[in-house]
Order: sequence, then structure tokens, then C-alpha cells
Amino acid sequence: AMLRLRLLTWDVKDTLLRLRQPVGQSYAAEARAQGLQVQPEALGRSFREVYGAQGRRFPNYGHGQGLSSRQWWLDVIKQSFRLSGVQDEAALTKVAEKLYRDYCSSHNWEMLPGAAETLSRCRQLGLRMGVVSNFDSRLEVILSQCNLRQHFEFVLTSEAAGFAKPDRRIFEQALRLGGARPEQAAHIGDDYSRDYRAARAAGMHSFLLREAGQGEGPEVPPEHVLPTLSHLLARIEK
Repeated sequence: AMLRLRLLTWDVKDTLLRLRQPVGQSYAAEARAQGLQVQPEALGRSFREVYGAQGRRFPNYGHGQGLSSRQWWLDVIKQSFRLSGVQDEAALTKVAEKLYRDYCSSHNWEMLPGAAETLSRCRQLGLRMGVVSNFDSRLEVILSQCNLRQHFEFVLTSEAAGFAKPDRRIFEQALRLGGARPEQAAHIGDDYSRDYRAARAAGMHSFLLREAGQGEGPEVPPEHVLPTLSHLLARIEK
């Protein structure tokens, strides 16, 4: 049966775009340009620890806690370097500002296979499209730089919404922006709980991008799984 969809909402990171190299590598390269020597692996470990702690202490980029997302990120970057043994605060401030800006540019991001073609085909089918992403306000610029912004009627970040997935309120905002009822909409993402299950809890359809050999996650009906983005059209045109 045709799903009779009007609206598709999309996650971005690891669904449409992914980082070209691990965070530790790009952070270490930027530090080297400022004369700081740091091991990429150590920096990657420090980053994961600091990012996790910051997210628990100031959820959704400090929204409603008096922190801008820019300050949230500058703190994460500097703290990651400090934890990796860097003590030159003046150099750290320079590196953090530069990295914060650099992650807006397309040289840090690449498209996942099938992304551009799938988005174009979905638009040709007359589907309305929007982004629903746990991301900060830089996402508009990133999508523009990576030549994907034109596919979407709206870009809803958790920072702008004030709620992060899996909170159903971010999906409810997206449905309002897309002018669709939940049963007329489907969400596509790579995270089982934040994307697949959360959209279904809001009454939407959803598809889980799960590449072969990604390890066994929770059971998902095979017709809801996308081994690649190019599988989406067959799923929604049925």
C-alpha cells in the first residue's frame, strides 16, 4: 500500500552528511597550525568525554540555561585540549574560535552515498521536506555549504526548537512547519531511539538508516530499514 506521504523529515549527521575525518584528527591538525602538539587519539578520547559531560550538564547546547551554543562549543573544544594536556590558554582560544568556524564549511563534511539523488527524487515526487536535527544554529550554513539546503522547506534544529529528539515536541513543531498530520509524514534517521522510535511515538512513519554490518541493534521490521539512502524510494513508492 502506498503510504500517501506528504512530508519527509530528515536527520542530518550520519544520515545525509558525515564528518570526513574523526574529530581528534581535525582538532589535532588545527592545533598543529597554532604550534601545539597533541595526539589525535588522546584528543578524540578527551573530546568524547568532555562532549558527553557537557551534554549532561547543559543539555541541548545550554538552551534555557543562559549559555549560547557558540559558548557551549568553545567550552567543549578548550576543555578537550586541556584534558589532553594543553595549557597555553591564548593559543587555545584561537584554536577554539577557528574550529568552531571550520565546522561550518564543506571541507569537514561529506555526503553519504545516495543523499543528493534521493533528495532530488523525493522532491520530484512532490513531497515536502524538512530537517529535524539535534544540532546548533550552524546547521543552515553547513547545509548550504554542502549544497543540500535547497531541498528543504525548513531546517528545524534542537537549538531553535528548544527541544531535542527524542522529545516528541520537536516532531510536532516539524509537522506544523510542514503542514502535515503525523500519519502523512515520515522521518529518516540513523539513530534507533532518537530518530526511528521517537518519530513513531509522535505518530509518524519512520525509516532507520542502518548500513549492513553496523552491528545488531534493536529489532526493526525489515521494510523500515534502509541499508542505503537509495533504498528509500522503493519503500515509500510501494
